[in-house]
Amino acid sequence: MASSSSSTETGVVAERRGIPGAQFVEDVQTYLNQSGLDVNSALAFLQESNDVPVPVLLDRLQQYKVVEMKLLAQQRDLQAKIPDIEKCLDVVATLQAKKGTGEALITDFEVSEGIYSRARIEDTDSVCLWLGANVMLEYSCEEATALLQKNLDNAKASLEVLVADLQFLRDQVTITQVTIARVYNWDVHQRRVRQAAGVAIES
Repeated sequence: MASSSSSTETGVVAERRGIPGAQFVEDVQTYLNQSGLDVNSALAFLQESNDVPVPVLLDRLQQYKVVEMKLLAQQRDLQAKIPDIEKCLDVVATLQAKKGTGEALITDFEVSEGIYSRARIEDTDSVCLWLGANVMLEYSCEEATALLQKNLDNAKASLEVLVADLQFLRDQVTITQVTIARVYNWDVHQRRVRQAAGVAIES
């Protein structure tokens, strides 16, 4: 379901589900010599092994942040959805357990936000489920259980994939931030070396 991510010799990590991998520059000097870029260009462009320029480092970092916000929103939705599905499964199971006992089920249900009403439920063979977009369908208890369980399994699987995506994304953010810092630090070091050399020549 999710593509694997592995490092290549060039330091480029394979993408995962559309999330591009970050390239780690281990030796800034070697990278600049091989790519023919100066420091400003290096911050502007990181080139993959096929010499096709990818978005600027800082823009790539911003893209990662945008994707992270979207994934976190999806994660929150699923984390809220899963308990709702489990609650619905419990309700259907309770109705099935009461069936044939001759005992009515007394329950409170939400009419609207913050407003509840009490209901008396006799033996029933069916329930109504909201499917979204103001659509409700009636199912037998067995069909409802099967549908809800399927939705629950899918939601849990999706959440697991999202968690893995977020971890991969955070790894790429870290790699990009470290790479930016290494390029900046290398540039600062080179400026100091040149400045020291200039002072030595003048003296």
